Amino acid sequence: MKIITQTGADLNSNLKIVTRFLRNYQVGLLLKRCNAYKTRGFSVISVFEYLMSVIFTNRSMYMNYVTNHHCPEFSKDTIYRFMNSSKIHWQKFTTLLAARVTNQSLTRLTNESRENVLIVDDTLFERNRSKNVELLSRVFDHVKHRYTKGFRLLTLGWSDGNTFIPVSSSLLSSTTDKNLLNKADDRLDKRSLAARRRSQSGRKATEVMLELIRSALQSGISASYVLFDTWFCSPSSLIAVKKMGIDVIAMAKKTPKIHYLIDGEKKSVKAIYSACKKRRGRSRYLLSVEAAIQKDDSIIPVRLVFVRNRNKRNDYLVLITTDLTLSEDEIIRLYGKRWSIEVFFKVCKSYLKLTKSFRGLSFDAQTAHVAIVFTRYTMLSLENRFNLDVRSIGELFYWSCDELADITYQESYLLLIELMLSVCQDILQLSDEKMDLLLEQFLQNLPAMIKSSLKPCA
Repeated sequence: MKIITQTGADLNSNLKIVTRFLRNYQVGLLLKRCNAYKTRGFSVISVFEYLMSVIFTNRSMYMNYVTNHHCPEFSKDTIYRFMNSSKIHWQKFTTLLAARVTNQSLTRLTNESRENVLIVDDTLFERNRSKNVELLSRVFDHVKHRYTKGFRLLTLGWSDGNTFIPVSSSLLSSTTDKNLLNKADDRLDKRSLAARRRSQSGRKATEVMLELIRSALQSGISASYVLFDTWFCSPSSLIAVKKMGIDVIAMAKKTPKIHYLIDGEKKSVKAIYSACKKRRGRSRYLLSVEAAIQKDDSIIPVRLVFVRNRNKRNDYLVLITTDLTLSEDEIIRLYGKRWSIEVFFKVCKSYLKLTKSFRGLSFDAQTAHVAIVFTRYTMLSLENRFNLDVRSIGELFYWSCDELADITYQESYLLLIELMLSVCQDILQLSDEKMDLLLEQFLQNLPAMIKSSLKPCA
């Protein structure tokens, strides 16, 4: 997935990959379950297939129609109506697709004891040159350290440590009128899916995160832990996720406003670090402490693991988990799987044109575009897994096993004998006649059982 190929031969190959992906995972039926129906004309799956494959043409949809290159039979208005549809439940679609992909193809490739995880994070969905986009707001860019126009894209993903699959997402607008540039369409029925989608965009990210996790678990996606960084780590979030029946591994905030219960006393992270004795030497962690967090009447035990900060020698990071059975090394290893969502954001923005290829104005069109980009990544992620993981090559793997099994007991002895003769000739510099004599003397002195089994190979 480092590059998106653009040659004619590669384009035809990629189009076949798109068609095979849609057929194998019955994407058309999933779209129908999410209220994607055609009113007239072309089928929904044909429009969706074109939107999936247009990324491989190295042209925008507009230029495809202008140059008549990879131009579909339907018009641009058909695509615009599909993208602006307020009835399609795109959030449900990506969740159902992720559940089908992980359960049908990925979980069978790994051991049952392997820990699959859900990862939560957000990124900037920039629309800096836009003016009339629905629910457009001013968002702070933590990379450039300035405000820009766009949304926060809250994303939930699944990973087994090797492959990342996007599960669900939500475009979050500003919760304050000060940063909200454009308001939502007030003509919508408050009970409709479109109104509920816009209402979700105005809520806090921690609340929406819980909705996405709950929906993923109800759809049959299996995971042992939820991973997120300090932005989502709070006692209320940890307790809420724990009540869903899944444990959390997160990066704790080093703030005096959050306290942990230790021996009946409430202490901050810095106070705990100062009061406890640290480990010496080159240990992977500095300190491990069992504590508890409390929110209202709910109290759950947690483990705090203090880890050295490689970027700042005198600083430390704090990992927190609700699973006390995990060792400190396992906590560090599992939290390392969170990095895959950062790679996902990079690929979507740099190669799959998450924020550049579509310029729709309605909030429904923005949501549809995100779901299509997520589907593209899912398809490429599966292709990457199937082409690199030798356990997923299919029949070729079993043929290789059969070929290995065909190396018989006799052939293995012959290989050893040839190796011995080659070494003797190189070291002792013997002539061919002496080598034949040496081989004959060696075979005559072998045990009777081995000698009888080698006769057919002589």
